[in-house]
Amino acid sequence: QVQLVESGGGLVQPGGSLRLSCAASGLTFSRYVVRWYRQAPGKEERELVAAITSPGGSTNYADSVEGRFTISRDSGKNMVFLQMNNLKPEDTGVYFCNAEWVVIGLKYWGQGTQVTVSS
Repeated sequence: QVQLVESGGGLVQPGGSLRLSCAASGLTFSRYVVRWYRQAPGKEERELVAAITSPGGSTNYADSVEGRFTISRDSGKNMVFLQMNNLKPEDTGVYFCNAEWVVIGLKYWGQGTQVTVSS
């Protein structure tokens, strides 16, 4: 059974930092593109925040987080991280980890972790 479990969310003041983690069981991240999405309060759609490809490890980011967020992968631990610095109130939302095996069209989601940026 495949599971993605996010952790690391919480309440932080503007300008602060958080590090989100996504741990996988039942799949190997090295075969998947892994993305972080977020869903802002009151919005139905999820916004793509960052992605990391496999096996090359290329990364890309939404314009709104470029230069502040960093996505990375630890293949040995089968985990993906999202380091978030200089957080802003508009970064508030539920952050979801998504893994996609593009070649065969498999896609999985985690349950999400809440990030609240407020003074």
